Amino acid sequence: MQADVDVRHLGCVDYLPTWQAMQAFTATRGAQTSSKIGLQPLTDGRDQLWICEHPPIYTQGLAGKPEHILAPGGIPVVQTDRGGQVTFHGPGQVVAYPLIDLKRAGYYVKEYVYRIEESVIRTLAHFGVTGHRVGGSPGIYVRLDEPGAHAALTGPRDPLEPFRGLGKIAALGIKVSRHCTYHGVALNVAMDLEPFSRINPCGYAGLQTTDLSTIGVSVSWQEAADVLGQKLETYLTP
Repeated sequence: MQADVDVRHLGCVDYLPTWQAMQAFTATRGAQTSSKIGLQPLTDGRDQLWICEHPPIYTQGLAGKPEHILAPGGIPVVQTDRGGQVTFHGPGQVVAYPLIDLKRAGYYVKEYVYRIEESVIRTLAHFGVTGHRVGGSPGIYVRLDEPGAHAALTGPRDPLEPFRGLGKIAALGIKVSRHCTYHGVALNVAMDLEPFSRINPCGYAGLQTTDLSTIGVSVSWQEAADVLGQKLETYLTP
């Protein structure tokens, strides 16, 4: 990513104030100025990448339907302004929020989503896992029986069971305001996956969710966060 991107490792932070901070940052940021002090350009709205972890929470997207929240129990449910349906955030999950000025970066939303997904795929490859896209279903999936197999998914998926044999390992939901992005991507590393069974993840009944630990990859949260951060820096570069 560009040299003026500010990468911030926030640690474990509550979801609601983090979301509010993203909104505030996006509402007040501006374009890069032409003024210079020495060789350093002055900016009043540098792109940022926030990397964090959240306590247990369900977040519902703008298109989210309440019937996809089956039994939240004591886990809070927050209605957000991102795209997509319901997902779960919790300890053991790396959450990355790229705050990117797409106009300045020079690409559109569809390519932005592709670049985020590619960052996750390359992160998984670093740990010996093959990530897959499924058409019409944002996020990244892995083969549950052979997570390291390199063969691509071929042919159309069964319309009745489009996720047969697959587990979702990364969820994506974004918001774009005045060409600027917030929200982002969540990669499951070593979680308690039980809360996913209380929702239809991303609006798909029966969709299985997995993490690196469950498919046999032992890696620390910090290592996964560092690799994902590096890949996002690389693949979000114009």
